[in-house]
Amino acid sequence: MTSRAPSPPGARLAAVLQQLRQRTGLSLAQLANATTYSKSSWERYLNGKSLPPRNAVKELCGLAGEPADRALALLDIARMDPTEHGAPARTPARQRTVADADTSTAASATARPDTAPPDTAPPDTGPSKTAPSAADCPRATPTGRRGANIVTVLASLGAVALGSLVLIHLPPSHRKPASPSPVPAVATGALCRHTACQDKDPIATRCGAEPLTLAEHETATGAWIQIRYSEECGTSWARMWGAVVGDRVEIRAGGRHSSLHDAQVTTRKEADTYVHTLMSVVGPGTSVQACFSPATGSGNECFKAYYRPSP
Repeated sequence: MTSRAPSPPGARLAAVLQQLRQRTGLSLAQLANATTYSKSSWERYLNGKSLPPRNAVKELCGLAGEPADRALALLDIARMDPTEHGAPARTPARQRTVADADTSTAASATARPDTAPPDTAPPDTGPSKTAPSAADCPRATPTGRRGANIVTVLASLGAVALGSLVLIHLPPSHRKPASPSPVPAVATGALCRHTACQDKDPIATRCGAEPLTLAEHETATGAWIQIRYSEECGTSWARMWGAVVGDRVEIRAGGRHSSLHDAQVTTRKEADTYVHTLMSVVGPGTSVQACFSPATGSGNECFKAYYRPSP
């Protein structure tokens, strides 16, 4: 697969980031050592393959001695551009489709009619030139064999009549047609409801199949937090993406007797995808609070949401 070209705003942001890196005089490896982001992440950000988190832009601007306002504004414009997310990948010019392959095969067969395709019978060319024709063969109708032919015909007619009588007098069959075997039902829907879902994983229980997003928050470091809710399961949880190793999110549901769950990014794979907490049972009007704790320890960020069913 070929990588998708960045959108025009994303390309402008990547060019500015390249200029900032050149001003620092740091290589990609040195830039990774001086920031909280890896060498491969910076390679994607600087080449426009993916948009960087806000914190990455701030760190690069700090190393270059440049105010981050302009670069952050370009980042916000790139994130709002509709072509930056979900754009279809470009098909390589040298890639051949199935239709192209069929067309080339047909053209080859037309250019070389003397060569039959593999595993196919040769074409029918008609009767062989060496085979004798009907005109070359004399008709043999000896008189002595006419009687034998008549006897043979009469015997065949008698066999047909006898077979018809046997079929008429056979007893009717009482066998019922076999009924088709039942198709096994496919298990759908969530695997738990309400209190049975407490402290369980939303993905494993299928509660996360069609959730609602009660609230969404972008942190100062560029990570995103969502408070999710499943009406089918009656539960809520939090998920986080765009984070770095060491970032943590927690969700607290309820007031006095609240339920608390948290999730932390521990691997590079989790940082490239997302993490989510376990579930808490949440009823209508229950407050749900999510808090973000960055790996740098620069301070927590919290926000609340309430589930209110539609009338």
